[in-house]
Amino acid sequence: MSAASRVTLGMAVTVSTAIIGYVHYKQSADRLRLHDGVLRDVEQQQRRKHENTYSLQQQIDITKQLKAKEASSNSPNTPIPPPITPSQGNLQAETDTNATQTPSSQEAELQQQGVEGSEEVLQAKAEAANQDAPSPPSDNI
Repeated sequence: MSAASRVTLGMAVTVSTAIIGYVHYKQSADRLRLHDGVLRDVEQQQRRKHENTYSLQQQIDITKQLKAKEASSNSPNTPIPPPITPSQGNLQAETDTNATQTPSSQEAELQQQGVEGSEEVLQAKAEAANQDAPSPPSDNI
């Protein structure tokens, strides 16, 4: 075999080996890049899920606030059921007239009437306080 043919054979083997090595290297690099893309997609989906959950929770809270606001604005328009006994009727009338007053003026009026210790009055005070107090935000996410 001549020297020129040996050099040509050596160069062909070297070039072929280099091409095969480069192709394998490029395939592994492409696989890693594709896998990183999948990981980014999963992270993006999780982030969107958390954002959607947060938005949904805000919408639920806003809906609760609006319903409470509508209920409080519509409460004077609701009909009062007829009283069963005269004392319950008087208590209902007192709570309706006291609903627009501040709690301190309600207490002063009740002290003037001398019925401060009765259970119905305490219940009416608690109901009035519950209507004025805002509902705590829920932490469900």
